Amino acid sequence: MNIQSNEARCTSCHAGYGWKDAKKFDFTDPTRVDCLVCHEQTGTYKKFPAGAGNPVKETKVFKGNKKTYHPPEWNKVAQSVARPGRKNCGSCHFFGGGGDGVKHGDLDSSLMKPSKTLDVHMGVDGQNFDCVRCHSTTLHHIAGRVYTTPASKHRKSLIEDDLASKITCESCHSSTPHKSHNKANDHTDKVACQSCHIPEYARVQPTKMWWDWSTAGKKKNGKPYQEKGELGKPVYDTKKGDFVWEKNVKPEYFWFNGSLQQLTVKDTIDPSKPVRINWPVGSREDEHSRIFPFKVHRGKQPYDKVNKTLTILHLFPKGKDDKDAYWKGYDWNKAIAYGQDYAGLPYSGEYDFVETSYVYPTTHMVAPKDNVVACIECHSADGRLASLAGFYMPGRDDFKAINVFGWILVLGTLVGVTFHGLGRAISRGRKED
Repeated sequence: MNIQSNEARCTSCHAGYGWKDAKKFDFTDPTRVDCLVCHEQTGTYKKFPAGAGNPVKETKVFKGNKKTYHPPEWNKVAQSVARPGRKNCGSCHFFGGGGDGVKHGDLDSSLMKPSKTLDVHMGVDGQNFDCVRCHSTTLHHIAGRVYTTPASKHRKSLIEDDLASKITCESCHSSTPHKSHNKANDHTDKVACQSCHIPEYARVQPTKMWWDWSTAGKKKNGKPYQEKGELGKPVYDTKKGDFVWEKNVKPEYFWFNGSLQQLTVKDTIDPSKPVRINWPVGSREDEHSRIFPFKVHRGKQPYDKVNKTLTILHLFPKGKDDKDAYWKGYDWNKAIAYGQDYAGLPYSGEYDFVETSYVYPTTHMVAPKDNVVACIECHSADGRLASLAGFYMPGRDDFKAINVFGWILVLGTLVGVTFHGLGRAISRGRKED
């Protein structure tokens, strides 16, 4: 899915005023930057969901969620400006993808006021960190974990450099965070701290794990409808298709050096197998890589059958007469043709659906130390790391030669101890005689 041709809806989170059309929006104009969404503290400043990043000028109801939006009290809002709090960050990051916990799994509304059992850093009954405690900022360059250069290339501690531009656990905890001689300290060169300290994500709110666009468009009595499942979340929506939601999800694990490789709409795909839209970069041989936990979001979405590329969809109508938008006319062919043309990309006129996957690094919802991943959960044949090949892991892997050698050592030791014991007993008996 893509923001192009859907800017008026998507920019309720993608910060900026008046971003209706990328071709006309001036990204160099500083007056287009919405400072208030990150800094106001009244909690009353709301963007209209289809307002291209703008609040309403008069009271208005949004049909999508039936909520009423009021014009901001500008004086109060402006005078409340301060350092960003959780609500500022969470208003977008907790609800990305169209709802609470849809995208990340480790970021949702439960982190507004979490207990320390959910997150030891952000727990209001613990350290009570807000987002900017770790995501520190210099001249609005916000420290992050991934997506630019490998985040783990320079594993600095704040003890060494208080202006570390990339966040790693070592920034505060160093590369030997456990007590002296603790075996866990020997893992930090190959295993990310998150792999042990985030046993599950979506521990309070469920997260969306499967999204099938191919089933969208069904109606009841000629009207769009929605069905909710046992977790209280929609499992079908006419606009978006079928969903699967899950709670208490174990992450999947990959070698990761802090960078993600991305597929583009110009790249050719192989529709005979699941298509990776992004994937972690790293390997066991890469000194900067660690075994890292991820949420893997899977689903189905349209692709061009002839050109074998993923497509850009025009979803949100630009007006009442815009029937090319899928959420207006429910015609995939028209929605794809419009989106591809808008982006200046070719479209053959033939489409189908392909299974895709998208990974999200799991870095939040750090559990207390008495709830970390137990050793046996990885060091076993069917454990968490069963899919990571190319190296030997005690307890997980079974090599005949190593097993034979090990049993020879055990038997040899047993024989040696037996003969030593017999020798001691015989020599003691002679002394007594």
